[in-house]
Amino acid sequence: MAKDVTVKHFLSIGPNGVRITQDPKTKQIVYTTFDGSVFEVNLNRFGMPEATLRFSVRDHGINELQGIDFLGDTMFLVGNIKVNNGKGTRGIGMRAIRLKKNQYAWTPLFITEEMGGNKTIFNHGFNATVVSPDGKYLFVNSGARTDHGELQENDGFYPNQRDVALTACILRIPVNAFALTFRNDRDWLIKEGYLFAEGVRNAYDMAFSHDHRLFAVVNSSDYDHPEDMFEIQQGHHYGFPWVMGQLDNPQQFADWVPDAAVDPFIPETSHAYQQKYFMVDTSFPKRPENLKISTPVLNLGPRLNHYRDLKSGKVMDADTTGVLLGTFTPHSCPLGLLFDTKGNLGGKYRYSGFALSWTDGENFELMSRISKEGEELVHLEMFLDKTSNQFKVRTNRLVDNFLSPTDAVLIDNQIFVIEYGQRANIWQVILPSSGNPN
Repeated sequence: MAKDVTVKHFLSIGPNGVRITQDPKTKQIVYTTFDGSVFEVNLNRFGMPEATLRFSVRDHGINELQGIDFLGDTMFLVGNIKVNNGKGTRGIGMRAIRLKKNQYAWTPLFITEEMGGNKTIFNHGFNATVVSPDGKYLFVNSGARTDHGELQENDGFYPNQRDVALTACILRIPVNAFALTFRNDRDWLIKEGYLFAEGVRNAYDMAFSHDHRLFAVVNSSDYDHPEDMFEIQQGHHYGFPWVMGQLDNPQQFADWVPDAAVDPFIPETSHAYQQKYFMVDTSFPKRPENLKISTPVLNLGPRLNHYRDLKSGKVMDADTTGVLLGTFTPHSCPLGLLFDTKGNLGGKYRYSGFALSWTDGENFELMSRISKEGEELVHLEMFLDKTSNQFKVRTNRLVDNFLSPTDAVLIDNQIFVIEYGQRANIWQVILPSSGNPN
């Protein structure tokens, strides 16, 4: 643990914690669970924090709740509902406007047309949600429905379906939108101004920096692709399904041999390999000739920057080789992205970023083959290299030994980290303060 950081246990919670944030009006910590619960944290008569259920699925109707953000007295919730007897899915967004204490008016924000679900762990759905600094738009990530662009037909209900117009992309939605129906049609999404960025496999967390740039951390596939961090810009394409972590997806090439005994980038125990989703795929979509792919933030280390060398197939430490990784160690699963937008932190932390690694590098085999790091909070010292016009980041571990951390929120000079597991907790990480009263 970093010397200038203090960690305290804040609250024991139930399982499936996904998001943590702060209600800007009441200043209460609010957290959500995957199965649709929204809790607020209050102090009891002994001055100790305790969680109270604020909303459930019966209030908002979102069975898989994966995104939340606030704008004044308005709360936005985003997630997914099952359709077609569980074979299909629809993304959904709801809005709750606070009329007075404990009284809210619910209105629908959007719902998507039906999309094919699948029988895998790769149907990421609608998740990360963030309001723009000017308060005009809600940015929502829709993750891929595949691991790496393969066919996922779900028992033949969605024939020839890979990723579709409404997956692997980031949408921009006016905060005053009402009951929109998003068509599963790329041309329509562009025409109506909703499609903001494409080729993003699964940006499970997004955040604005202090200078109003939108960044996202992205989970790559079961192949040993590095995990990306991007500056998300309108109209840009970030590579999926052809490129992840600056590494080509081999399934697009007809001469690829999808055998873990031949290709060291294939984890033999991975879900995609066990289910034979790595395959000779002659119908894989061709990469458009004129497609310009935006590059990820480059990691200067020393944390979360191990990789597998393309020529030798051996695991390398970028601190030793000097390679600038784009961006994080394969399978590290970066989450919980946040920035000190108000300048509340002191010293080297002021205006900088932070992210979590969800994966247990000691025990999760996909990552332990490459690195023992993970389940930690990392400080991101980012800067724009003016020579290359490329963002770079220095990564340093602040706190480790979390258990499946999924999200974090910065309140004053304290980062609160939420965990996902059965015996999950919220932890309070105290950093140096700038003395800024904002």
